[in-house]
Amino acid sequence: MNQVKMFLVKYAEIGTKGKNRYVFEEQLCKRLRLRLKPLGEFSVRRDFGRIYVEALSDYDYDEALSRMTKIFGISGLCPVTVSEDLKYDSIKKAVLDHFENWYDEFNFSFKVRTRRNNKAFPINSMQMDMELGHELLVAHEAEGLHVDVHAPSVMLDVEIRDRAYIYSKIIPGPGGLPVGTNGKALSLLSGGIDSPVATYMIGKRGVEMSGVYYNSPPYTSLRALEKVEKLGTIVSQYSGPMKLFVVNFTDIQLAIYDNCPHDELTIIMKRIMFKIAERIAEQEGAQSLVTGESIGQVSSQTMASLSVIDNAVDIPVFRPVIGMDKQEIVNYSEKIGTYETSIEPYEDCCTIFVDKHPVTKPKLETIEKHEKKLVGIIEPLIDKAIETVEVKYLK
Repeated sequence: MNQVKMFLVKYAEIGTKGKNRYVFEEQLCKRLRLRLKPLGEFSVRRDFGRIYVEALSDYDYDEALSRMTKIFGISGLCPVTVSEDLKYDSIKKAVLDHFENWYDEFNFSFKVRTRRNNKAFPINSMQMDMELGHELLVAHEAEGLHVDVHAPSVMLDVEIRDRAYIYSKIIPGPGGLPVGTNGKALSLLSGGIDSPVATYMIGKRGVEMSGVYYNSPPYTSLRALEKVEKLGTIVSQYSGPMKLFVVNFTDIQLAIYDNCPHDELTIIMKRIMFKIAERIAEQEGAQSLVTGESIGQVSSQTMASLSVIDNAVDIPVFRPVIGMDKQEIVNYSEKIGTYETSIEPYEDCCTIFVDKHPVTKPKLETIEKHEKKLVGIIEPLIDKAIETVEVKYLK
């Protein structure tokens, strides 16, 4: 196969936008330029409901494809063959070259579908379908190529614009909306399976993601932090570069452990985590928090527990996997490539201090009453934790 010089970028949801569709298209173009910049020289342009990526230099095809198929907003990529000009013979040559380039055997059905966007072109779409179909049959009918207008194995699209743009393969992308079109959010990242999936899912809605991780040395190891960094880096392949805020949480956990009922440790600890995350979100201009909680998965994820935890902050908390069972979340993590890292055996700070019999139906007034024992103790610890946050850049 000759190196592909052009791709047609397909999008789905962006196409439903109204007068502001160009905003989403421009953001998608920006993401494409940033992702491809290290690989060579590329031109990315919009043209009447289409986005084209043209390679102006040699490049690594597999790496380019890997990067582009992880960009939110792209539903599919089509490698394109372009005719030299708009003369029929040039279009015919480009169509035959396209088939020769992409298919080794020709024992399959096909259909030609022409879109004549350039109305100055003298041959109408139906006639082009027949003429180009005939040319392909002349070249390859003896090898088994045949027409099926109802359910073809290969749909050959020919778009007549300034030149003819020819494609027949669609390489799937992740879909969604381009990152940067729907504000910012801060995800509470642990080393588990759920939170990276939740981060991916909110990022897919066009939200610029950052992460916060609560580090508790010596109860959690350096490898636990490295695991979270690795997970964030995998997600950043889709969401774009991410900031990871590493919060030193040990002193806060010990204060809670020394002053509060042990069956309420996880609830109170998570409320403090949310308060710290809310302050970081305010500093970063993020409008919401994101977590990987799923109803009933553990004691702190019952309806009662989630309600009490949310009460600690004013900022919205999004939980995109809230209605999924564990296997559904695992399937998602396998799809996006985080599963193998998530199951590495390094504990996070939430699992270290879990009581044998944690409360599952906490009452807000009871939790708030026990939190009063932390007054005068926890505030300076929270301030110190925020002041000493370490920021890592994942990409």
